Amino acid sequence: MFELLTLVIALVALVLARKANNRSQELQARLAALEAGQPLTARAQPAATAASGSAVAEASLAPELQPEVAEAGAAEAATESASAGSAASADASIDTSAPAEPPAAPSAKPGFEERIGTRWVVWVGGLTLALGGFFMVRYSIEQGLLGPGVRVLLGGLFALALLGAGEWTRRKEDISNLRALPIANIPAILTAAGTAVAFATVYASYALYDFLAPASAFILLGLVALGTLAAALLHGPALAGLGVVAGFVTPLLVSSETPDYWALYIYLAVVTAASYGLARIRLWRWLAMTTIALAFLWAVAGLAGASLGPLAFHVIAGFVLAALLVVCNLLFGPSLEDGRIETISSASLAAPVLAAALIVVGEGHTDSAMIVFALLVAATLGVAWRAAAATAAVGAAAVLVALVFLSWVIRSAPELLALPGGPLPGIGTDPLAGSVTTHLITAAIFALGFGVAGLLAQGRSTSAIVPVIWSAAGVFTPLALLIALYARIAHLDRSIPFAIVAVLLAAAYGAATEWLSKRETRPGLAISAALYATGTLGALALALTFALEKGWLTIALALMAAGTAWISLQRPIPFLRWLAAILAGIVVLRAGWEPRIVGDAIGTTPIFNWLLWGYGVPAASFWLASFWLRKRGDDVPLRMMESAAILFTVLLAFLQIRHAVNNGDVYRDSAGLVEVALQVCVALAMAIGLERLRRRSRSVVHNVAAILLAVFAALASIGGLLLFENPLLWWSGEIGGLLLNELLLGYAAPALLALLLSYAVAGLRRPSYANSFAALALMMGLAYVTLEIRRLYHGPVLWRGLTTDAEQYTYSLAWLGCGVLLLGAGILFNSQRARLASAVVIGLTIVKAFLIDMSTLTGVYRALSFMGLGLVLVAIGWLYQRVLFRPRALPSGAAASDAKD
Repeated sequence: MFELLTLVIALVALVLARKANNRSQELQARLAALEAGQPLTARAQPAATAASGSAVAEASLAPELQPEVAEAGAAEAATESASAGSAASADASIDTSAPAEPPAAPSAKPGFEERIGTRWVVWVGGLTLALGGFFMVRYSIEQGLLGPGVRVLLGGLFALALLGAGEWTRRKEDISNLRALPIANIPAILTAAGTAVAFATVYASYALYDFLAPASAFILLGLVALGTLAAALLHGPALAGLGVVAGFVTPLLVSSETPDYWALYIYLAVVTAASYGLARIRLWRWLAMTTIALAFLWAVAGLAGASLGPLAFHVIAGFVLAALLVVCNLLFGPSLEDGRIETISSASLAAPVLAAALIVVGEGHTDSAMIVFALLVAATLGVAWRAAAATAAVGAAAVLVALVFLSWVIRSAPELLALPGGPLPGIGTDPLAGSVTTHLITAAIFALGFGVAGLLAQGRSTSAIVPVIWSAAGVFTPLALLIALYARIAHLDRSIPFAIVAVLLAAAYGAATEWLSKRETRPGLAISAALYATGTLGALALALTFALEKGWLTIALALMAAGTAWISLQRPIPFLRWLAAILAGIVVLRAGWEPRIVGDAIGTTPIFNWLLWGYGVPAASFWLASFWLRKRGDDVPLRMMESAAILFTVLLAFLQIRHAVNNGDVYRDSAGLVEVALQVCVALAMAIGLERLRRRSRSVVHNVAAILLAVFAALASIGGLLLFENPLLWWSGEIGGLLLNELLLGYAAPALLALLLSYAVAGLRRPSYANSFAALALMMGLAYVTLEIRRLYHGPVLWRGLTTDAEQYTYSLAWLGCGVLLLGAGILFNSQRARLASAVVIGLTIVKAFLIDMSTLTGVYRALSFMGLGLVLVAIGWLYQRVLFRPRALPSGAAASDAKD
């Protein structure tokens, strides 16, 4: 221990000797300059104290306070420069030939040696001193050298010695005008080490030796912490951080079998006041934020065992202290430019309100807890009304009000989490049980307070964000409270009284929109008017939901999305476009949760059932909304709306098909030929429509949707119609009439639509894309002809029976006829694609003739098959020679030479 002390003394002596050497060299240089008759350069004025240097280095609570400090410093500098100027003029009258002073050299960054000698040594030294005190006590305990009382006494003396050394060095620097480094302040380090030793000494007296009662230890530790905060006024922010942490950690170190929460929270109020006061005096933002966070954590910790009284005192005291000392432009708070929202000011109010909300939930929504919460919310509105810097706390309070009432709903009726249709039998039979009356009154006060304040706050600020926050809170809070009360009292069932309240609320929002639109232009007024217009639509949607059945909620939200899109066209506010897209997303999620919209009450009537309302109305609303949104440009909200419109259109068609085919059972786990055929036809028809639409819209959503629908139709045609639902391969029931049957719908219609799609994309997409669907059309057409012949020979059941020679000959004749028809169409319309398709069909016919007909047909059918095929091939060759590729006429000279030859 003594060797370590000797080393420390040696290092300190070395540093002091180096400083003395530098000082002597500077004095010698100045003396030499005087002897040479050269003017002396003015020395830079040192900082008054280390604390002042650290204060300048810190950021203030209000950033605009810095210009005020700068103006004061400029005035002081001007005074000094004036006095210096008068002295310079006097010197100039004595000696006018004196050369001008050279410009001051820029200050160089500290090197490695300077950082080691001026900073790291100080930091390590302070930590070493504190650890030295701890290790001395530990050593005396292990060796049994000193008794407990002497150990505590020596610890206290060591702490006083360190504190005295810190104060002595601070005053010494003031006298000698030595510049202190804010990041390595020796007086502050010594004082911090002394406070740490004092803190450990008091705690050891209580926890190790039982010299102090819990109350005495609590008071002494608190005094040490408060003394540390007070010393921070002189020694800078490092000591303030130590003091605030020690102050809030002290209660954790002192345990008691019967904790007194009143004493705890009174002590915390004193520590909070000291921290806020120090943060206000020195303008330290970090200290204010640290105090807010630690005070909030103590409120959360008290939820486990404290009663309502001490907790309410803690949150109210924290709120009052923040309003007095932290909130800008209010009482003793810092000044701030009008209209600006300051983070610390808003957080200092929002944190106690959040703690009060947690108290309400923890206390089971008792009346007294709700009153405390309501008082803090009302106080937040009042403070934010006077000080715009705390306006963000209004938005936080609105969200917390909604969450508190949502918690009340879930706590009172937990079945709503699992059953959106209402309460279980025997649960929640009395909707007015518990503290409903208090919540009703509180909800009415909240709705009235936020609504009126949000409307009257318009035009009061020069900043746009302030009235927008007020209006958003004024619109959101009444709607959220109305939904919570409806869920709690009406259990999400039909309720005409709540529908009437929603209509009245919509009327109020509409009147507010009209009033704001007629006022003179002020910052944020247009956005606020748009928010109230959106609230009008939202209230009307709720009125429909409350008055009608549950499925109407989907329709109401979709109509609200379209209305919001229309409002965004009248008021070009980007937020409204996103709001419309978000509403569309909510409707999509609602449909995904229950695709039948109304459950089993969907109905069994084809087409005219709840699917038509639940999907048709939202689809039409989304298409209309996308039309309005496109007028202002192509962006992400528009693409979301277009995606929702296409999705609901496809779902409407597909679900209606399933509903009609399966007698109302949309959840059936299998599909038949008719269902797959209808889905393929619808997908191809929609792809054609989207291809035509994207020519005008140039929308990437329309482009991608057209490709996806076309690919789905192709895969469903090949995998579903040609393989898994093919009546020739699997037992799939009977085929109806001879010509008007399922085959016409399942193969002929998709073939025609695929052909139309190939022509719709010709010249717009790659040739391979169009040719692929032309090939699909050819496959489906040949499949239809083949299956229709099978139906002609075998009746309704295609998979039974043997294939006769006449049937095989009919297949060859039909395929050959299809090839001839395609060739004729290609020649008539000059379509190379049709001629190539003809070549493919005729080629398949030739392959069939040589591989199947030659081995299976007998007698006259074999002869007729090959004779007919040969005649057709010769006729085709003649057509190509004489019509398509007729040789050009040779010139007369060439013809004469050919004749001679």
